[in-house]
Amino acid sequence: MKNVTVTLDKDTAARARVQAAERNMSLSRYIGEVLRKELRHDDEYEAAYRAWRKSKPFPLKGPPEPYPKRDEIYDRPVFRRR
Repeated sequence: MKNVTVTLDKDTAARARVQAAERNMSLSRYIGEVLRKELRHDDEYEAAYRAWRKSKPFPLKGPPEPYPKRDEIYDRPVFRRR
């Protein structure tokens, strides 16, 4: 384990102490868990992004079609007033 010094404002420190106490953890361990979770999330996001970037673009099939008119989209029973 590596020891580090963290500076927090009074409100953040108080809220962190409460959160740590609710989980029966020390403040130091709680902050470590929060950082570990955040860094793991960043790693998973980065891996998903790299996998997406590796995928090849897919070809669109058929000729381009014009967008539907507004009336065509909203002329459905679900949008009609009762």
